[in-house]
Amino acid sequence: MRRLISALFLLLLITVGSSASPTHWRKRVREPCKKLVLYFHDIIYNGHNAKNATSAIVGAPSWGNKTILAGQNHFGDVVVFDDPITLDNNLHSPPVGRAQGFYIYDKKEIFTSWLAFSFVFNSTQHKGSINFAGADPLMNKTRDISVIGGTGDFFMTRGVATLSTDAFEGEVYFRLRVDMNLYECW
Repeated sequence: MRRLISALFLLLLITVGSSASPTHWRKRVREPCKKLVLYFHDIIYNGHNAKNATSAIVGAPSWGNKTILAGQNHFGDVVVFDDPITLDNNLHSPPVGRAQGFYIYDKKEIFTSWLAFSFVFNSTQHKGSINFAGADPLMNKTRDISVIGGTGDFFMTRGVATLSTDAFEGEVYFRLRVDMNLYECW
């Protein structure tokens, strides 16, 4: 009886060991359930462009002001925005929604900011919003931020958005390309 139990136990170990191959231990690579590429265009108020501005400085350090971005990599400036979102990189293309939120320049030593914003869609193609948050080290060619949720067509979506500065004109205008890979789609 003891030999029979030992033999069965050994057979069980061999069976379990052969089925747990290393391929089961590898991390599963997930494909995105949705991919989007959009552009948003930010025109910072500079004291002379109130009619065209889509963003404004609402907080500044004591050495700065609310019309011109502060020195020292704009450290301490808080900017709110309501920027048009387009399907291509042309500012004059029909907008499919608005990028609404804020960014904070958060380091003295390097040009970087922290972002929190939503893409609010108003087109026939998409309804609802996508929410983003994360650090934006502006000197890097591409930067990843988190997609942390959404509403409507993007209900509870999650994923990664890769930002790249597509164009800029001094400290008044910049355009970001946003490549989104969404991994949770309802």
